[in-house]
Amino acid sequence: MENLNSNSTESTTWIENLAIQEINMDESGVIDIHEHLNPIHFLEEASIELMNEIRDMYELYVSKFNQYRGPSTNGHIKIFKISNTVNDFMLFRNSLRLIFARKANDVISIAFITNGKDLLAPRLRMEDHLGSEGVHEIRAHLGPFNKITWRFQGEIVDRQAMVKHYLSEFIKQSAQ
Repeated sequence: MENLNSNSTESTTWIENLAIQEINMDESGVIDIHEHLNPIHFLEEASIELMNEIRDMYELYVSKFNQYRGPSTNGHIKIFKISNTVNDFMLFRNSLRLIFARKANDVISIAFITNGKDLLAPRLRMEDHLGSEGVHEIRAHLGPFNKITWRFQGEIVDRQAMVKHYLSEFIKQSAQ
């Protein structure tokens, strides 16, 4: 029971959705007994949830960064939603943009755009040059029982470390 209570919101959402689906099924008379076996729905929900979580972290850290920069908006970072998308977003400062976009239900791309047109990849190591590896992609990995993990270059993504890395890189590159 201890495990159930630790993630109370996450752990009960699926059962609430099942109850709602059953009510809708009773009202419509349409039964889909195979839906829980189709991963597309789970991948879409997971990618939207991941993007929302990442954006929430950026909003917190950007707000703190801007607060420490002082009341002048010069040098502040701005966050914008990207129109005509579910929840893509970008950070903007000094003509540099850091874009997070859902390319598909199982792929989230991360890239810098500079001067409004040049697409660059963030660096991962000191010896990297900006743009050397193309757009970064975080991919969903569907495991047993529809368990979804997000991976970058085959490794499971630590969301906090990822946000810290990309925000640090964005701040350093946009300060120039």
